[in-house]
Amino acid sequence: MRSKIFLSCFVIGLSVLLLAGVLFFFLQYSGYDTTAFSQLEETADYVQQGLSCSGMTYLDTLRPQSRVVWLEPDGTVRYDSRKGETRTYAACEEVQQALKTGSGRSITADAEGGKSLNYARLLDDGTILRLSRKKSTVGEALGVLLQPFFWVLLLVLVLSGILAFRLAKQIIRPINAIDLDDPQPGGYPELEPLIRRIEEQNQTIRRQMDELRRKQREFSAITENMSEGFLLIDRGCNVLSGNHSAQSLCGDVRNLQDGGAPEILEAADAALSGTRAERTLTAQDQTWQVIANPVCADGAVTGAVILIMDVTEREQREWLRREFSANVSHELKTPLTSISGFAELMMEGLVPPERAKEFSGDIYRESRRLISLVDDIIKLSKLDEDTAPLEKETVDLYDLAAEVLESLRPVAERQHVTLHLTGESAPMEGVWQILNEMVYNLCDNAIKYNRKGGSVTVCTAQTDTEVRLTVSDTGIGIPYAHQKRVFERFYRVDKSHSKEIGGTGLGLSIVKHGAAYHHGRVELMSEPDVGTTVRLLFEKGGQTHDHL
Repeated sequence: MRSKIFLSCFVIGLSVLLLAGVLFFFLQYSGYDTTAFSQLEETADYVQQGLSCSGMTYLDTLRPQSRVVWLEPDGTVRYDSRKGETRTYAACEEVQQALKTGSGRSITADAEGGKSLNYARLLDDGTILRLSRKKSTVGEALGVLLQPFFWVLLLVLVLSGILAFRLAKQIIRPINAIDLDDPQPGGYPELEPLIRRIEEQNQTIRRQMDELRRKQREFSAITENMSEGFLLIDRGCNVLSGNHSAQSLCGDVRNLQDGGAPEILEAADAALSGTRAERTLTAQDQTWQVIANPVCADGAVTGAVILIMDVTEREQREWLRREFSANVSHELKTPLTSISGFAELMMEGLVPPERAKEFSGDIYRESRRLISLVDDIIKLSKLDEDTAPLEKETVDLYDLAAEVLESLRPVAERQHVTLHLTGESAPMEGVWQILNEMVYNLCDNAIKYNRKGGSVTVCTAQTDTEVRLTVSDTGIGIPYAHQKRVFERFYRVDKSHSKEIGGTGLGLSIVKHGAAYHHGRVELMSEPDVGTTVRLLFEKGGQTHDHL
């Protein structure tokens, strides 16, 4: 701003000077003829006085700037200051005027193409004194005035520069002294509107900044607490914003092209081309769904929003659903095939009467197996879909275990397995039907997979924080490689043995889901050819799950 003020003042001073110089020159040049004739008249006065005093002798000593000619009344030249030139002046306009009026003037063209100013005066003795001088051209007049004008111009420019610099400095000093964060009245009055405007602008900016910070805090709180990953990128794939979940997958990169997962980069490229994109990213036994949407402004794509959702559980559930469907189909098909086959043989009369009872028994056993399988599937479905009975009551695990063991005692006696119950009263809040099914399945498995002459021991206990029920057997045990999977639906360690004893493969799955329903946990310890111990642990005062 200082330079603009300085330049403006300097240009104004220079313009005024040039305009004044041009005006002065034309005023001077326009009055040139009058001034020149006045000078010729003055010269004529001096020459006339000299002639009256000294005569021709005076003319010999004269060194005039103008041409001096002394004429006889008939125009004959008596004297000419320009030697060697002869001409007659009788017909000259100024001479004729002098003879008539005493003096005369004329402007004539000379031989060189210029103009001459001529003045003639009638002397007392009847002779005529004629003076002439060459009229200066515009260029010659300008040349005469140029040098002094140049020095004046230089002086004025220097003074204008100094004054303009000081003036600009004085004008700028109060403006530079304004504190933009806290403007205070001062300087000259003309600055007060500016100061008020700055203060109003500061207040507006502060309000907008407060609003932006509030929105930024809200945005950060939302995105940082999202379990989903969030990324905002521009057209160059530069990361403008992102939360911790996204950084754990992409790393702390400023540009997705520098280290982002290929699936995320593919989705981003598709979104930047204007198309919504979805990709699936699998890493470290986890699965993420990548969704990218374009961000548009004024009809053009300016960036993309990328959402990364952990769908591991969903994919696992989908895999379990497919596996469950396949297993159910297989498990249902086996007994139904047997029943259908036996029934067809009986229908065709191909079964001898003495074997009809045997075939009917096979049909009955397969039907019971089918019913048991359907019952277990229904129980699991109720636990999965949260449709199990929710009537909570105080259940003593010791009493519950006693009832279960009493109901299984005939089965144990057929298997030559001894049942034992130890421990103490272990009351808890829960759903009796679910707990009964859990304990029954554990004890039933302990009997089925035991040895002849083996034993099953159920022990209940409680502490200040939890109640426990432990089922131990002296059976065949579970190989280490299978121990992590025995709680999966339809998973069997030895399918042939399970078929012999009529297992459905859902018992331990019901135990696992029932424990989760009661906020409990299941612990398994098994040694092949030694035995298996399964422990149920429930927190005292724990609430059942609202959703599994």
